[in-house]
Amino acid sequence: MDAVNINIEELEHLLRQAGNLFQDRTAAGQVQTKGIADYVTAVDYAVQQYIQEHLEASYPHIQFLSEEKANQEIDPSGLVWVLDPVDGTTNLIHDYHTSCISLALMGGGEVALGMIYNPYGKELFQAKKGGGSYLNGERITVSGATRMEESLIAIGTSPYLKEMADENFELFKRLFLDCQDIRRSGSAALDLTHVACGRLEGYFEIGLKIWDFAAGMLLVREAGGSVLDYSGAQADTSMVNNIVAGNSEICRLLASKYL
Repeated sequence: MDAVNINIEELEHLLRQAGNLFQDRTAAGQVQTKGIADYVTAVDYAVQQYIQEHLEASYPHIQFLSEEKANQEIDPSGLVWVLDPVDGTTNLIHDYHTSCISLALMGGGEVALGMIYNPYGKELFQAKKGGGSYLNGERITVSGATRMEESLIAIGTSPYLKEMADENFELFKRLFLDCQDIRRSGSAALDLTHVACGRLEGYFEIGLKIWDFAAGMLLVREAGGSVLDYSGAQADTSMVNNIVAGNSEICRLLASKYL
C-alpha cells in the first residue's frame, strides 16, 4: 500500500497542534480508571477528538482506530488510521514529561506511514514505508552496537499484567547484569523512537496494543533496525503483540538469549 497521497506536512502540523493540549494540567488531572494501572484523562479524549475531526475531514475514506474508542467496526483489510492520543498517560498524570502522540496509517495488515510526536522535546519522528526514518526532517539510523556490554536497553514492565512481575523482573536482572544499563520510560512509542535514532540499542515489552507499536515499528525498520516478537519471528500488526526491537544484532540477541 502506498501512502503517497497523504499530505505529510499537514499531518506534521496536526500533531504539533494537538501536542499543545498536553500542557493543560487541569485536563490531565481529570482521570478515569479503565483497569489495573490503566488510565485515561481529559487530555487523551481532547487529543483524540482534535485529530479524528481533522483526519475525517481530510480523508473521509480512511477508517479511524484509536485507543480511547470502540473499534469493532474496523475492517483491517482496508485503510485505517491507528492513533494513540497519549502514549504514556500515567506519565502525563504525574507531569513526568515522557508522553507522546503516535499515529500510523495501515492497510492490508501493513504499516505504510508512522509518525510520533514528543511535545516536550518538540521532536517529530516520521517514516514512510520504503522511504527511511526522520527526526525533524533529518535522516536517522539505529545504533551500530553489536555487544550487550555496550548496549543501553529499554524495558517495559507491563503494568497491566502485574501477575507477570516475578518472571519479568528476573529477566530484567539477567539483562541488567549483561548490558551497559537498562531504562524504563513508561512510553512504548517513545522507546521505539529512541531505538530508531540510536539512543537505545534495544527495547522489549509484552502485551502491547497495536496503537502502542504500529508507528514505532515502522520507524525502527525504516531506520535499519528489526522488530520481532518474542519467538524471534517478524512482528506483525496483530491487535496485541509481544515486541522486541533494536538494531539487527542486538534484537536477535534479545530474542534468542533472553526472551
